[in-house]
Amino acid sequence: MSGRAWALFLARRLIGTLVVVVILSAGVFTLLYLAPGSVEQTLLGTRPASPESIAAIRVRYHLDESLPMQYLRWLNGVFHGNFGTSIRAGGSVTDMIAARLPLTLALAGYGTLLAIVTGLPLGIIGALRRGRSLDRGVVAISIAGMSAPPFAVGLVLLLIFAVGLDWFPAYGTGTGFADQLAHLTLPAAAIAIGAAGLLVRFTRTALVGQLDQDYVVFARARGLSRRMVLGYAMRNSLIPILTASGLILTTTLVGTVLVEVAFALPGLGSLLVDSVTFKDVPVVQALSLLLTLLIASINLLVDVAYAVVDPRIRFGAQPS
Repeated sequence: MSGRAWALFLARRLIGTLVVVVILSAGVFTLLYLAPGSVEQTLLGTRPASPESIAAIRVRYHLDESLPMQYLRWLNGVFHGNFGTSIRAGGSVTDMIAARLPLTLALAGYGTLLAIVTGLPLGIIGALRRGRSLDRGVVAISIAGMSAPPFAVGLVLLLIFAVGLDWFPAYGTGTGFADQLAHLTLPAAAIAIGAAGLLVRFTRTALVGQLDQDYVVFARARGLSRRMVLGYAMRNSLIPILTASGLILTTTLVGTVLVEVAFALPGLGSLLVDSVTFKDVPVVQALSLLLTLLIASINLLVDVAYAVVDPRIRFGAQPS
């Protein structure tokens, strides 16, 4: 792909991402204010709500302005690197997210790794043993994994491996690398089970389709080893596998929200749940923006990887 084609492709994707971020942030901002309850009552708690205290809170957090003006004020702060102040905690939203982001990224990365090292081999085994009992078992396991919500899987894993067998800690983050790894294993597995099922289905379907192609039959007829033939078929199956990998990354990011709550992990997921509960609009807005940017970046990287693994792909190019 030429430099101009790359520039046009990236420009289109960045503009599209910006539009999606603005629409999503505006929607979340509006829905939070339409939800039952009020920010003033949340801040006052059980204390008596006098007209003076309510008025002071509305002025302090610009709640006396119209909804569009509040949104534009927040958006202007974002462009200047300021995500505002938390209504519930009173601290900087940027600092709150920075303190919790590493844990969420570690959990998502661990879950993605587990999904890949289990889903990819199982998908290959299912394709090579197509129609046999092993293949049917792999397909059944993948369907069960995709159908199980990560939150419910997490509770089952807690009951079996933390409470029943006492193999892993039930909650918390631990101290030190080995202890933290042990604490994150069960929540990462809860996220990885559904993602691995998705990868199994994509890998098996793509590889089965390639193994039926004429070039595979010709390669086998020429006496090439089974490993070499499988390598050629896997290379031509990378496009759907990359698609599944992108979906896995986004799925793990979304799955961390409730899984962190189930395992009492102080990451972005638990912060998001608490902020929605207390109508902490600046924090919810910042987290929504961050997750949107992360997912858009993953999709962009997957699109770029398409052109790397298959040079025939040209984004925005016209056929000659």
